[in-house]
Amino acid sequence: MVSGPDLGGGYLHQLSLDRLEGATTFTHHAQEGGQDAGGPPLGELDALGFVHPPSPCMFGGPRCWHRRYPLPVTATPKVRFAYQRHRLVLETMLKQAHGLAPVPFEMALAELLRKVAGPLRDEGIEWYVAGSGAVRLARGMTSPHDIDIGTTRAGVDRLGELLAEYLIEPVAPTDWPGGRLVVGGRAFVGSPRAGSRVEWSVPLDGRKPLRWEEFVGVAGVTRTIEVPVGGERVLISRPEYALVRAATRGRAQATDAALAAIARVGVDRELLAVLLERSQIPEAAREALRDRALG
Repeated sequence: MVSGPDLGGGYLHQLSLDRLEGATTFTHHAQEGGQDAGGPPLGELDALGFVHPPSPCMFGGPRCWHRRYPLPVTATPKVRFAYQRHRLVLETMLKQAHGLAPVPFEMALAELLRKVAGPLRDEGIEWYVAGSGAVRLARGMTSPHDIDIGTTRAGVDRLGELLAEYLIEPVAPTDWPGGRLVVGGRAFVGSPRAGSRVEWSVPLDGRKPLRWEEFVGVAGVTRTIEVPVGGERVLISRPEYALVRAATRGRAQATDAALAAIARVGVDRELLAVLLERSQIPEAAREALRDRALG
């Protein structure tokens, strides 16, 4: 046991280190902590990437949640720090993830830029704001639940260094929602009561990137535009990515926000055609969405 039992966000937490055939894995366990943890919790942890293990957990039984990080023992200080910060900010993250509190997007973004923009620019590491944050910065009316960053493999590690004081998950190979195997990290940038979750990763599948993919870990693949943010010029992924993703998931409000952003920055017809062709949207719905985007 590396740490625990500890309390946070209505949950009881423990951090363990397992050794198997020379490999080591840290596991962040969490279970509902009852009144002692200030419970019941404000929401379940799947919204934050936790999963239920396939068999009852030795620490939390059948209702234990966990996050796992296959890292060497030498990473113990970094993993323990991220675990402790995760507990500290969990209540705020749950409120934001479940729509009970707004995300102070502009404030968190300003702090993010203060920490990373200069070093990444000076070192020539490509990075950009993606997802709903990109739509917001393209002046689409949306309220992001977090800040998603696209970058390269080198950028994943460097962001982990630059945001070390804010990490809630160490940079490590891991699984994220949708069954994606990635190497990535998560941070909560800001104060425990006023900040935003920040996520960044690159895929581990080793396949050749598709044309103009949004999250591939290879510089120069994703189509981006530059927007002013404070005193910085920040790259964002084009809003066509968010448009097709929202339409695929049937999210009408997010679709409208992405369309509004496209109307403001102009449509990339070539990118839109590629993304629609690649999507699982029915053909008739594709045509209707294309017509809306083209105005």
